Amino acid sequence: MGIFERYLSLWVGLCIIAGVGLGNLFPDAFATIASWEYARVNLLIAVLIWLMIYPMMIQVDFTAIRDVGRKPRGLALTLVINWLIKPFTMAAIGWLFFRVIFADLVDPQTAGEYIAGMILLGVAPCTAMVFVWSQLTRGDPNYTLVQVSVNDIIMIFAFAPIAALLLGVSDITVPWETLLLSVLLYVVLPLVAGYLTRRVLHDEVSDFVHRLKPLSVSGLLATVVLLFGFQAQTIIASPEQILLIAIPLLIQTYGIFFLAYLAAKRLQLPHNVAAPAALIGTSNFFELAVAVAISLFGLNSGAALATVVGVLVEVPVMLSLVKFANNTRGWFSSATAATAESVIPAEAN
Repeated sequence: MGIFERYLSLWVGLCIIAGVGLGNLFPDAFATIASWEYARVNLLIAVLIWLMIYPMMIQVDFTAIRDVGRKPRGLALTLVINWLIKPFTMAAIGWLFFRVIFADLVDPQTAGEYIAGMILLGVAPCTAMVFVWSQLTRGDPNYTLVQVSVNDIIMIFAFAPIAALLLGVSDITVPWETLLLSVLLYVVLPLVAGYLTRRVLHDEVSDFVHRLKPLSVSGLLATVVLLFGFQAQTIIASPEQILLIAIPLLIQTYGIFFLAYLAAKRLQLPHNVAAPAALIGTSNFFELAVAVAISLFGLNSGAALATVVGVLVEVPVMLSLVKFANNTRGWFSSATAATAESVIPAEAN
């Protein structure tokens, strides 16, 4: 690994500090950048995420995607975690902490809004950053693409009903522009660009992807600076509230990951399928969650703050889980991997 990948956690930590510092020193500049959005999707963040995803998409082998269906267990695991477990455990953990454990620290109305924000995060499985986490764990890009695509299709139909059920309301307004634009920017366009690049480069694809790695990691670091810069004043103004929200989010995030990861081990999935499957269930589609929280409860609501804290928590936590997944590659037997690679081409590794 290069110096970027080897010390990625250190660079992210420095970027968090830089983002908070710069956001407080130059709030107007970050406010201007935050206003560069369409359908609540920040265009600069979209470009940076696109840079992160593009190298992963180049590795997608369209001729091999049809073979993914022959190994359905990884996809089934992702769907069960994302739609039958995660939303409900998020709601339960939110209720436990803000109605019981933190009941004396937060007023009932604010507590209810915090729970609502957590629920919206739990019902919105990640689309964009999953490709980054998959690449960092050497996940199979073909399988990851299918997992994300199926999740996106299900989200179109399941997000509003599950959110309405758990929030106890029936007037959930899904910001369809946000949802569809995000899928276009984070899946469709980089996929097409990756396909065209693969067609043009042929045998030089691997060398080209290797040269893109610093650019991809730089996109991640710039995204971290911007995200923490956007919320810098909130972080400084309400550190105790952010801590209260972060605690149950951390428990939920690590809990879901280990549940999915151990289930993948039990199912004898290869590591290049197991790691992305667990990480997809762990991370969140924060653009969608933030947009719905703002539309339902308001920009300055506790629900909006909870979804923002989800953004702040996600990058450092996911990096720690990527490191854990890479360190436990040996948990998944070479025999299992070899069997899977007879179906899922080794080129994707």
